[in-house]
Amino acid sequence: MELYLHRIHYRNGTNGAIFHKQQFLCFSIELPWRLNLPNLSCIPDGTYELELFYSPSFNHNLRVKEVVDRSGILTHPANDALNELRGCIAPVSQLTGIGKGLGSRKALDLLLMRIEGFKEWDEEVTLTILSDLSGR
Repeated sequence: MELYLHRIHYRNGTNGAIFHKQQFLCFSIELPWRLNLPNLSCIPDGTYELELFYSPSFNHNLRVKEVVDRSGILTHPANDALNELRGCIAPVSQLTGIGKGLGSRKALDLLLMRIEGFKEWDEEVTLTILSDLSGR
């Protein structure tokens, strides 16, 4: 199962949109691109395997596996990238500004339900991230 994140980098954050089979699922917010510095930057473009994950802090979410020079990258709820994220991806239902949004838990739940509904039991789930640098 393949998901796609198309995003635009800005000085104070990164906004994106997540798709499955060319259907829009939700928006996303992240930290700005800062050369992949841990805790300060969004992750690089590429294709990553996702796995369902549970953490006490965020409950059900997705782990982004094998990010170069990074660890602990998740897709979890947050509504303000600069104040709530340390390199992770936050799905949101609505964008309210650069790196800001609303309805993050709802958007993540929708994403998780989509994966559960379409994924075959032994199928890998991937996220391909592509950036448009024109927002800089």
